[in-house]
Amino acid sequence: MKLKPIQNDRALNRVLKRIDELWGTKRGTPKGDELDILMLLVEKYEDERFAIPASDPIEAIKFLMEQNNLSRKDLEPYIGRSGRVSEVLGGKRNLTLPMIRRLHKGLKIPYECLIH
Repeated sequence: MKLKPIQNDRALNRVLKRIDELWGTKRGTPKGDELDILMLLVEKYEDERFAIPASDPIEAIKFLMEQNNLSRKDLEPYIGRSGRVSEVLGGKRNLTLPMIRRLHKGLKIPYECLIH
């Protein structure tokens, strides 16, 4: 198979068919190398075509609150006094780096969810 970037779903289907043919091929062989390259091409195409947008940090916090039955008061140790919590959740104030660190450490919210 001639290797080239995947541009559309029809090309994707051809590559997937070839991957099925090569599946189980020993690594380090020409066919094994072809399989590795084809899988990288599929991964790149799918990452571009079906990209998942970054989550909004405030929505991530609200989701965590809902899932764990947390109140705004429960966020005070991580964000600050009630007024500050309201400003952050209302979108009037951005999270600061210290807030992000405390939320990550205390509530186990992944950094990638908190950094926009």
